[in-house]
Amino acid sequence: MRMVDIIDHKRQGGALTAEEIQFFIDGYTDGTIPDYQASALLMAIYFNDMTDDERALLTMTMMRSGDQLDLSMIDGIKVDKHSTGGVGDKTSIPLAPMIAALGIPIPMISGRGLGHTGGTLDKLEAIPNFNISLTEEAFKKQVAEIKLAIIGATGNIAPADKKIYALRDVTDTVDSIPLIAGSIMSKKIASGTDALVLDVKTGSGAFMKTEEDAKELAQALVNIGRSVGMQCMAVISDMNQPLGNAIGNALEIEESIAILKGEGPADITELILTLGSQMVVLAGKASTLDEARQLLQGVIDDGRALEAFRQMIIYQGGDPAVIENPKLMPQAQYQIELPAKENGYVTEMTANEMGIASMLLGGGRQAKTDEIDYAVGLVLHKKIGDPVQKGESLLTIYSNREDIEAIKDLLYDNIKIGPKAQKVTLIHALIQ
Repeated sequence: MRMVDIIDHKRQGGALTAEEIQFFIDGYTDGTIPDYQASALLMAIYFNDMTDDERALLTMTMMRSGDQLDLSMIDGIKVDKHSTGGVGDKTSIPLAPMIAALGIPIPMISGRGLGHTGGTLDKLEAIPNFNISLTEEAFKKQVAEIKLAIIGATGNIAPADKKIYALRDVTDTVDSIPLIAGSIMSKKIASGTDALVLDVKTGSGAFMKTEEDAKELAQALVNIGRSVGMQCMAVISDMNQPLGNAIGNALEIEESIAILKGEGPADITELILTLGSQMVVLAGKASTLDEARQLLQGVIDDGRALEAFRQMIIYQGGDPAVIENPKLMPQAQYQIELPAKENGYVTEMTANEMGIASMLLGGGRQAKTDEIDYAVGLVLHKKIGDPVQKGESLLTIYSNREDIEAIKDLLYDNIKIGPKAQKVTLIHALIQ
């Protein structure tokens, strides 16, 4: 078998066989297939797409290129959640303890951020001494004992995906649905969970700008999951503005604690209850979504969700005192208000640019080697559809430097005020 023939097969619009996909994944992972041939195949896939069978084959072959977690020693249906990402999306941090508080095991392997803001792991590391690098044995033991752990990748999960992802980034093939789906699902299947709820974002701050594209990706992800026997569904949610009010690592942990106390912003609380209800039903703890939502609200109301978060912090070496005193996390030296320049309603709040503003303050990475400043970020006081008076604060900038005029200009350019506006629709669709 020759790589050039595989490239030609896909370039002509053919469906790759299991043997061809295996040859490509094995060769590219071990270095015998060069970048230029792998790039040619990725571009052929980008233009000619893949069938459902090809997508499943690609996913499983990438999954088998590395380690696979065996979680069978943990009792119960293991559930997980994956988001395609967005600004202010700290959903996993309060959601996971809520699920665990219902006795459902949630072994969550998360990532770091590159670009707008920190990822889930970066946010958790704003908690003093929090350890995201557990061994596989410690990870399994913790989930068995307290039903919950959020860590970085253990071992060598889906190494083929790591190489292919890096190549996609420099060959302009990132936004290929079969390649996105294979990347996400190869890691999730290798992580050993039984059921998965996907949060696929749509809007100006999302990877999938249109609802149609988001639905297509969500359906591809769900189809792959089901093809390998995983219980799987997806929620299409809005990313035309930041999620919640806080953008920035320590700030988002503080907001997560507020959510677990029942005091969080309405939009992110609603999204968490929507996603969580699906997870509870998939785990067999409720027969209807309404029943599941009541159970989740119950663990917030009686404090069990907050206690589950406290236990996770303790188990992973962090300081649980941050729950009562979030100021124990890194704090910004300056808090600078951004006043509205006119009366009206907020009509636009571009999520991507708000995230970039936080990154420029130090809250995210432009390169993998960048150090994150856990203290900095933004706290929004207005969202799309809210009325505003001239001089009223649109948001507070948390900064460790005073000279931020360029960041203020960026924010003003991306927060529009007009004579009228409608609130955004948070949940666009469910994909079963």
